[in-house]
Amino acid sequence: MNNETAPVLRIDMVSDIVCPWCIIGYKKLEKALAQLKKTRPELSVELNFKPFQLMPQLPPEGKGVKEHIIDKYGTSEAALQGAAVYHERIKTVAREHGVELNAGPESRVYNTFEAHKLLHAAENPEQQLALKLALFKAYFTDQKNISDRETLVAIAREAGMGADQARRILEDDAVAKGLAGDIYKYIEMGVSSVPTFFVNERFSTNGALDEGVLLRFIEGILDGRTEP
Repeated sequence: MNNETAPVLRIDMVSDIVCPWCIIGYKKLEKALAQLKKTRPELSVELNFKPFQLMPQLPPEGKGVKEHIIDKYGTSEAALQGAAVYHERIKTVAREHGVELNAGPESRVYNTFEAHKLLHAAENPEQQLALKLALFKAYFTDQKNISDRETLVAIAREAGMGADQARRILEDDAVAKGLAGDIYKYIEMGVSSVPTFFVNERFSTNGALDEGVLLRFIEGILDGRTEP
């Protein structure tokens, strides 16, 4: 079957860069798609990353992890202990999928709007994927400030985007406006947590689902067994 007539599977993954379950969810999706290609080699997959902000209220300098945990879970010993156990579990799951989460007591969480600009203006899905993975690594593994423009330019260069292009994107008001519209669009569509996956713009599922669950979900769509 040639490329002109090959079936196309479109997946829009709504996610945020500071969401650990999003990088874990991507890794699981990657495995599910690898399995899918074994049984449907003619299938063409188009993966797009769509924006969501878990903490849009954060200032550019971000917030310390300690303060963030207290704000989210409270100050009681039981709450803080529970939060610590939960975050260790996330680190373990991430490591099982080849991702190192190096957050510690002195780490910070950041506003991701500037970083999402680069993804929003990427020239094609391949460039967007390279940027997304570079941003995940910069934040979770390298502990970089992904709200700082010069840091983002350096990350973009590592992902294959020119420094001048990255600066133009970050300074472009039209990009910011378009991005804000995209974020609002998915909130209006009912997205309140991430990752959320939209398949062929009609079907959706939420969470860092195991690759087997994702595979069955996608196969059901392709076979016509799943209703929107």
